[in-house]
Amino acid sequence: MQFTKMQGAGNDYVYIDCFAQPTPADVDKLAIAISDRHFGVGGDGLVLIQPSEIADARMRMFNADGSESEMCGNAIRCVAKYLYDHDIRRTPTLNIETGVGVLKLELQAEGDRVQQVTVNMGKPILEAPRVPTTILPTGAVVDEPFEIDGHTLSVTCVSMGNPHCVCFVESATDELVLGLGPKIEVDPRFPNRTNIEFVEVIGRGELRQRTWERGSGETWACGTGASAVCAAAVLTGRADREVLIHLLGGDLRLRWDETTGEIFKTGPAVEVFSGQWNA
Repeated sequence: MQFTKMQGAGNDYVYIDCFAQPTPADVDKLAIAISDRHFGVGGDGLVLIQPSEIADARMRMFNADGSESEMCGNAIRCVAKYLYDHDIRRTPTLNIETGVGVLKLELQAEGDRVQQVTVNMGKPILEAPRVPTTILPTGAVVDEPFEIDGHTLSVTCVSMGNPHCVCFVESATDELVLGLGPKIEVDPRFPNRTNIEFVEVIGRGELRQRTWERGSGETWACGTGASAVCAAAVLTGRADREVLIHLLGGDLRLRWDETTGEIFKTGPAVEVFSGQWNA
């Protein structure tokens, strides 16, 4: 089976081109094996690039623990780059089917290779039951107190098709990210588990983010997480609608359009290497 390793701001996945070869069997087990950084290719998960009946392509993504996720904002940029660079769909605008619907992407190419991609991430979902979270029975969870393991955090909950718990902190330390992150992920107040963002405010147009990602642990970037952070920063009055977010693997630019209510994310997409996986 042929694979390609790609990364967006350090959020790295193994990609399988299902236009050129059959969809592999037991994808959940394959995701666990191929994502292993010691005995596999290594990555935050596995992404299938498949034909679609309603879009240019379909993206299915699996976390490193084998669980399937609805969306990944960094992975979808890499899917767009793969489609363009490998002559599957060489157009400046692409529509890609995901677990949260069809998303539109605009590609910025230099020569015959895509360098940056802007994704319309859609409108953030704020109603507690739809995130989902039981922190509040109804309404939006914005700067609500959240007690866990002897800590009291102020959290804002946002779904970008997948659940996020955004925590603004003075310093995104290992104690918080690696200590509390895995505990919040599986906390019963998040019925479908959750992704957690620990965010430092640098200025009204600049933030720093670390993410504990559901099913993968700490990742170097999270595109849906950055989108959730943008929304949370605006809702809590901490930032403007256009922000630069610094992640461990690089920078993402976010804009929450006041007219349409949609969030637009721009960032890099890089092909690292290709190879053959022998089961």
